[in-house]
Amino acid sequence: MKTLNHWIGGKTVEGTSGTYGPVTDPATGAVTTQVALASPDEVATAVAAAKDAYATWGTSSLSARTAVLFRYRALLDAHRDEIAALITAEHGKVRSDALGEVARGLEIVELACGITTQLKGELSTEVSSRVDVSSIRQPLGVVAGITPFNFPAMVPMWMFPLAVACGNTFVLKPSEKDPSAANLLAELAAEAGLPDGVLNVVHGDRVAVEALLAHPDVAAVSFVGSTPIARHIHATASANGKRVQALGGAKNHMLVLPDADLDAAADAAVSAAYGSAGERCMAISAVVAVGSVADDLVARIKERAQQVTIGPGTDPASEMGPLITAAHRDKVASYVKGAAAQGADVVLDGTAFTVEGFEDGHWIGLSLLDNVSTDSDAYRDEIFGPVLCVLRVETYEEGVALMNASPFGNGTAIFTRDGGAARRFQLEVEAGMVGVNVPIPVPVGYHSFGGWKDSLFGDHHIYGNDGVHFYTRGKVVTTRWPDPADAPAGVDLGFPRNH
Repeated sequence: MKTLNHWIGGKTVEGTSGTYGPVTDPATGAVTTQVALASPDEVATAVAAAKDAYATWGTSSLSARTAVLFRYRALLDAHRDEIAALITAEHGKVRSDALGEVARGLEIVELACGITTQLKGELSTEVSSRVDVSSIRQPLGVVAGITPFNFPAMVPMWMFPLAVACGNTFVLKPSEKDPSAANLLAELAAEAGLPDGVLNVVHGDRVAVEALLAHPDVAAVSFVGSTPIARHIHATASANGKRVQALGGAKNHMLVLPDADLDAAADAAVSAAYGSAGERCMAISAVVAVGSVADDLVARIKERAQQVTIGPGTDPASEMGPLITAAHRDKVASYVKGAAAQGADVVLDGTAFTVEGFEDGHWIGLSLLDNVSTDSDAYRDEIFGPVLCVLRVETYEEGVALMNASPFGNGTAIFTRDGGAARRFQLEVEAGMVGVNVPIPVPVGYHSFGGWKDSLFGDHHIYGNDGVHFYTRGKVVTTRWPDPADAPAGVDLGFPRNH
């Protein structure tokens, strides 16, 4: 069986803890790899390598850093099929989803290539007689990233390219469920010329996470995952004096007004709820139908959902793959099975779905629940699977109030032809990312990604300007220099005497 080890100081380092985790092909259920799980000592080794590298990388020129990043971008582009194949093999998502993930990660690398403009400071002259004030931004030192299973390439690329472009060094702890893509990203960075120790990858479970949160040489921690863990990361790392951005879970709503294009809304609901098997924090998991539109909308969603082809991610015909683990598949199924008892109408039940020839895979079909109440488990919890809840309200105001009552505030969308209603919605809804006739409003790389309420812990969103600010700290310098004219008589400062 293949063993995946750590990447520390520019080379593969074998695990020494003696503890390994299984990596499974979700389409077959077979364990294909064992991944070394780091001990606190191994985490400390990675942090030490990053600290040593920071001594020179932190003072390197912007042109030297961007030269590496431009080469890195080219290598990622050349190897995007290889990265996507690893994602499919270990996460299970279909090839188009995997390639899309790589493309969105590349956006942040491209942003990092332009870091020279992002790090420009400010200058005010003559704030007082012969006194100038300037502001600059400097790197933090060693920073860490803890990333989830659902985007094993994209989310790490949301973090480390900007961090190292700003002059920091990085320790990445990817999900142990699909870790291979992270190693390939690090190997390509080394090939691009990133100095040894600037980017390190340590694999592990909670033991490794807690070691990073406690290590005194880690200045900041970035995290993407569930809300309970995000809350713990934020509290623990903050208590240890670290800067933290911890992105949590979501329950994203899509408000559909009676004047909406129902075909477009149904298409959007299916793609946003069931794409990537619903395993994404920006998935639409709750459609809020206003007024008489509900029956027609549910019928159109059902018709489209029944046409989605589910199968192995390696099959070009597949539009949705399996879930990451059998345990997660069973947890998702439990919400569907319990929905009827809590008053919902089960329009589609995908819990018995399987794929011929791949019966041991982690399969589940598409489920559609109508007339879901706000106190049901299927609505309150982040299911993280291909389950779409439909809630019915009578008015726009009732719909917005329902959405704003949710403890989550990650992404949201409205479907309408009314510009006035859309404008009201974008101002009144309590969420960090809003789509108008766009179901998954993930910002492009030069805008920042992040939610409100229990979807984000910390002050900074991720990537974009917020990302640059998170990975740097400001410094203000006030200067006064003597004027040459004030020099004592007889001292020649060498200034030209032509005026």
